[in-house]
Amino acid sequence: MLISAKGRYALRCMLDISLNGTEGNVKLKDIAERQSIPIKYLEQIVSPLNKAGLVIGERGPNGGYRLSRPPEEYTVGSIIKLMEDTALVSCLAEVNDCKRSNKCVSMILWKKLNDAVNSVLDGTTLADMMDWSSKGQFIEIEIPDY
Repeated sequence: MLISAKGRYALRCMLDISLNGTEGNVKLKDIAERQSIPIKYLEQIVSPLNKAGLVIGERGPNGGYRLSRPPEEYTVGSIIKLMEDTALVSCLAEVNDCKRSNKCVSMILWKKLNDAVNSVLDGTTLADMMDWSSKGQFIEIEIPDY
């Protein structure tokens, strides 16, 4: 599975609102600056989040976005799955027209792998990520020289 920029940015947006929205609404332009996400793209991302009720948007001088529930009630999976299909292979997608899937031994592997990924996504909350952020827990990624 390759989570698209849309899914990753939606998660970063929600985490930013979680971290910065404790005192009130968070403006999209501030999220865009902090997260290095183009404002136009962020507007497209926040729309489905708002329609799904994950965030509440308000207009006006003190407008912006805030979470509709506490961070512990949002799983990473609920955010990512709103933005995209998380099936690892097409035969596990909601629309599956494969005529071999009920006889395919590989489906056992794909299902186990898909379940493991979904277990992590659905078992991790925004509150968990806020905790990691407050502790400065980041992964250093070593980029090889080519």
